[in-house]
Amino acid sequence: MDILLIASAFNSLSQRVYAELSDLGHRVDVVLAGRGPDAIRSAVRERSPELIVAPMLRTALPEDVWRAHTCLIVHPGPLGDRGPSALDWAIAEQAPTWGVTVLQAEAAMDAGAVWASEPFPVAPVGKSDLYRGEATDAALTAVHLAVRRYADGSYKPLPQSDPAIHGRIVWRDVLRQERRRIDWAADDTDTVLRKLRGADSQPGVLDELGGREVFLHGGHPEDELRGEPGALLATRAGAVCRATRDGAVWIPELRPRRNSGDPAPFRRPAADVLADPALPECPAPLEPDPDRRTWSDIRYRQHGDVGFVSFSFPGGAMSTGHCRRLLAAYEYALARPTRVLVLGGRRDFFSNGIHLNVIEAAPDPAVESWANLNAMDDLVEAVLRTTDRLVVAALGGNAAAGGAMLALAADQVWCRSGAVLNPHYRRMGLYGSEFWTYSLPRRAGAETARRLTEEAQPVSAATAARLGLVDRLVPVPARDFTAEVERLAAELAGTPDLDRRIAAKAAARRADEERYPLADHRADELARMHALFFDPGAAYHALRSAFVRKVPGGAR
Repeated sequence: MDILLIASAFNSLSQRVYAELSDLGHRVDVVLAGRGPDAIRSAVRERSPELIVAPMLRTALPEDVWRAHTCLIVHPGPLGDRGPSALDWAIAEQAPTWGVTVLQAEAAMDAGAVWASEPFPVAPVGKSDLYRGEATDAALTAVHLAVRRYADGSYKPLPQSDPAIHGRIVWRDVLRQERRRIDWAADDTDTVLRKLRGADSQPGVLDELGGREVFLHGGHPEDELRGEPGALLATRAGAVCRATRDGAVWIPELRPRRNSGDPAPFRRPAADVLADPALPECPAPLEPDPDRRTWSDIRYRQHGDVGFVSFSFPGGAMSTGHCRRLLAAYEYALARPTRVLVLGGRRDFFSNGIHLNVIEAAPDPAVESWANLNAMDDLVEAVLRTTDRLVVAALGGNAAAGGAMLALAADQVWCRSGAVLNPHYRRMGLYGSEFWTYSLPRRAGAETARRLTEEAQPVSAATAARLGLVDRLVPVPARDFTAEVERLAAELAGTPDLDRRIAAKAAARRADEERYPLADHRADELARMHALFFDPGAAYHALRSAFVRKVPGGAR
C-alpha cells in the first residue's frame, strides 16, 4: 500500500514504523506535522495515500484530512486511556502494565474506533527508555496488526461505545509541573526517582538550583553520599548528586528555562550547566562493587574469557569527554586477559555519535565539533586496531551516524531486533568520519554504502542484517537483552575455532592496511569535515542549531 506517516517528530518510534512498514513492501512517505496543516494537506494531495498512520503526534490532524482518509493514531496508552501524558501517568501511578492503542482519528482526542491494542510491562526505567523499549515494541505489534486489518478490508474497528471499552475510559489531563515537583525535605528517594524518571526526556522536572530555575532530566540512586535534603553533594562524569531525605540521587542533565537569559536553554550535562567549582568530583571505579546502588555511565566487568565494556549516555550523545573516558575504559579492558570483548550491551541507545548539544553550547562550536570528532575517531580507531581478540558491538537500542560506525568497527555486530540504525550523516549536513569510508563498504559493499549515506533513511535491524551491517539479531525484549548478550558471548568464547578466527581477523587487518591504511581513511574524512566545521556558512551549523534548539518545522 501507499502509506503516509504524519508525525510531530521523526523520532525513534516514527523511524521504526517507517523502516518496518517499508520492509513489508509498503511505499512509505513522511510529513512532519510541525510544518503546519497546509503542509499536511499538500502532502496528502500529492501522495494520495491509501492509509495515513500517525505514530507520534502532538497536535490534531486537520479535520478535512481525517474525514476524507482513514487515519490511524498510535496512542501510548491502554484501551480506554485518553489524554496527552499517557506514559507519564503510567510511571507516576506505578502501573505494573500499560499498553498501546491504535485508534482512528476523529474530532475528540483518543476517542476514535480501535483498530488494535497491545499491552506491555512497565519496566523500572526512565520514560524515554520505556518509550523506546517496551512501548515501541508494543506499538509495532499493534501497528502491524492494524495495517493488516485495514488491508484485508473486512475488519470493522471497535467503537469506544462498545461495552468492552466504554467502562474503561479514563481521561488523564496533562501531567503538570505542580504534580511533578519534588519536595526534597519530604519525598523519599524512591519518590524522587519516580518523578525524575517520569520526565527524563521531556518535559523535565522544574526546580531551583543555585538561585535559578532549571529542569532536571534523569535520575539514578546513590547509596553512600548523604547530606541536607536538596543539597548538592558532588559531580561525576557530568552528573550532579543531590541529597534526598533518606539518601541521594544522581541527575545527569539540566535544562535552563528558555526565559532565563541562558544562551544555551537546552539539555546539557548537569555539571556544565551549574559550573560550580566548589562541588567535588566523585568518580566511580570502572569495576564497582556489584552490591553498590550508584550511578556510572561506563562500567567494566569480566566473566571468564569475556570482558564487557558497557556504557549508556543520555540520548546516545557522546561528547569529547564521553569519548575520552570510554576510550580509557576500552584500553583498560584490552589489558585484561580475555578472548572476547563486548562493547555496549545495555538496553536503549547504543550511540548517536557526537554531542550536538554540548557543541551548540560551546564558546566556539567549530572548535568543539573538531575536538569531539577527533575523540570519537580515536575510539573507533582503537576498536579497528584490536587484533588480539574478537570485539562484539552489542546494540540494545538505536545507533546513528558516528555511533553506528562505532558499532561497525567491531568484528561482530549483535543487534536487538527492535533497534533502528541510521548509518549516515547527511541530514546534519556532514560528510562523516569515524572511518565510515572503510567500515561501511567493507560490510555492505560500495554501492550499498553509497545508497545508505545518500538516501539517509533509517533501516530496521532486520534490513541491517540483510545488508551485512548486523551479524546477529537478538529477538528478545529490551529487559532481557543484557542477559542474552552475556549468554551468547560466553558461547562465542567457548567455540573451538576462536583462535583461528582471531588470527584470520589479524591477517585481514594487515592486508587492508597494506591496501589503504586507516590513517589515510581518517585524513581524507577529516579534511572534508574540517572544511565543513570551520565554514560559518556550511549547512551543518544551521541544521545543528535548529535540531538542538528544537526549531519548529526543521528538516527531518
